[in-house]
Amino acid sequence: MMSAAITSNTPLTTLANVFGYQSYRPFQKEVIEHLINGKDAFVLMPTGGGKSLCYQIPALHRQGIAIVVSPLISLMKDQVDALRANGVSAACYNSSLVAAEARQVLAKLHAEELDLLYVAPERLLSDGFIERLQDLSIALFAVDEAHCVSQWGHDFRPEYVQLGLLRQLFPAVPMVALTATAEKQTRIDILQRLQLNAPLQVIASFDRPNIRYTVINKAKPYQQLSAFLENRQQEAGIVYCLSRKRVEEVARKLREDGVEAAAYHAGLPAEVRQRVQEDFLRDDLQVVVATVAFGMGIDKPNVRFVVHYDLPKNIESYYQETGRAGRDGLPAEALLLFGYGDIAISRGLIEKSDNAAQKRIEIHKLNAMVAFAESGTCRRRALLGYFGETLRDDCGNCDICLNPPQRYDATEDAQKALSCVYRVGQRFGMAHVIDVLRGAKTERILSLRHDKLSTYGIGREQNQESWGHLLRQLIHHGYLEQDIANYSVLKLTEAARPLLRGELELTITEPRLRAEKKKKPERKIVGLEYDQELFNLLRVLRKQIADRDGVPPYVVFGDASLAEMAARLPTDEGSFLQINGVGQTKLHRYGAEFIEEIIGFLCR
Repeated sequence: MMSAAITSNTPLTTLANVFGYQSYRPFQKEVIEHLINGKDAFVLMPTGGGKSLCYQIPALHRQGIAIVVSPLISLMKDQVDALRANGVSAACYNSSLVAAEARQVLAKLHAEELDLLYVAPERLLSDGFIERLQDLSIALFAVDEAHCVSQWGHDFRPEYVQLGLLRQLFPAVPMVALTATAEKQTRIDILQRLQLNAPLQVIASFDRPNIRYTVINKAKPYQQLSAFLENRQQEAGIVYCLSRKRVEEVARKLREDGVEAAAYHAGLPAEVRQRVQEDFLRDDLQVVVATVAFGMGIDKPNVRFVVHYDLPKNIESYYQETGRAGRDGLPAEALLLFGYGDIAISRGLIEKSDNAAQKRIEIHKLNAMVAFAESGTCRRRALLGYFGETLRDDCGNCDICLNPPQRYDATEDAQKALSCVYRVGQRFGMAHVIDVLRGAKTERILSLRHDKLSTYGIGREQNQESWGHLLRQLIHHGYLEQDIANYSVLKLTEAARPLLRGELELTITEPRLRAEKKKKPERKIVGLEYDQELFNLLRVLRKQIADRDGVPPYVVFGDASLAEMAARLPTDEGSFLQINGVGQTKLHRYGAEFIEEIIGFLCR
């Protein structure tokens, strides 16, 4: 169907009247017009860049229904809730529906009462569903999270590969593939596997300038996490861990410390995962501690921070997961705790694979992730460089730019460390070497008589974290290697000889063991000075309305819209309609209550 209410409108008026935005974001106009004209497109935009509107607006301007392929039920639900709040007829068709609900959706589909239908790839490609579509007018196909098509992608899904059949079955229907994470090889794969026909290719900047990237050396990680959260009690965030056990442990400790936190991983019952996700979306839960099972398709725009408690396996995952912070364009933070033990664990898991080609790809990607974490240059430069994008100037919003690392002459300390590795027979891991250097009196050291070595206690003046940082730097620079297959014991390389003999000097960065404490909240958001008290009152009102209507608060209005209201102080429908995110439907649904709250505040 084509929505009767907008058939006479231009896409730009639909953008304003339905979605509440006064102007396009970069590249949206070109993609929208291309699809309306019945042509294919490939869209690579960062999270929060406005990908959804690229197919949602054409869906309202082309005859028939738009079929949106989406990998996760949560993603479908979020999108459908947001569309309905804007007055658009949308539905999802997936395994979460009971029989009666599924029949109702299919009835609306055949009655041509829907503008957009979200469906999982395996359900879309079933014989029965394809037959249904043959009898309908299809406006377009949109393949979201299109990187799932490629084995080079970080989230390859075999069922996505079959989507190339759509081009053969519906040759005249335009198709758009959309993703936020795809380097060159993945992009080539997507175009080939989906059989896009001479598509318009839009590759927007990967840069998310509102996100501050920080990497610190992992040392007593829970204490580091607690310090980071100290001044963020009112902010929503996600903490990613590699294992289910660690997820449970960190979530429990946070709750014991008074943080509203919950665990989320694939080993939990479906109803528990659903409840955690709903509570987080509705602002009833501050922190979700999760494995990578959580997050794809979570449209919650006011996530203010993402912490990686453990090292991600690749840069694509890191970029996508950190991108869940600050979708609304407001300031957000990404903290990574970087430890070499995580590298050994990830590499060990990869080595267990029997697929040699996939193993090679994954090792390459892990090495790139390690190089990013160890980089002493602007984080954003390193991150964008991986995706083939060059940043002309340093970003000014990462730990390296804001607090350049101090460097020091570590030649003497390096010689001590290398000598100690040699004296213990190159048969022990990092922890034991550090204990020997610091003169620890452990039972193991005494039983091995390592307290009699010439290197025993020669590093007492430095703490464990400093020696750990130095040893990791020696590995990074190639003077030491870890034998992953043999309990990660440290061994000297040939390059260590001239350093030990004093023929070389070594300068390294000092360790970063904590993120800078958050400063007092700034009131300057979206380029406007706004009243913090009014902003908080509007947040309370938004939560009340969301609970009443049974939707997440951001479906009512995002934080950016509330900040703009608190800055511009609209007191009538005309001025309220000028706020970004306010369309005609939301004006009629919520305008009176928000205007009344603003007037009441001004009259106090």
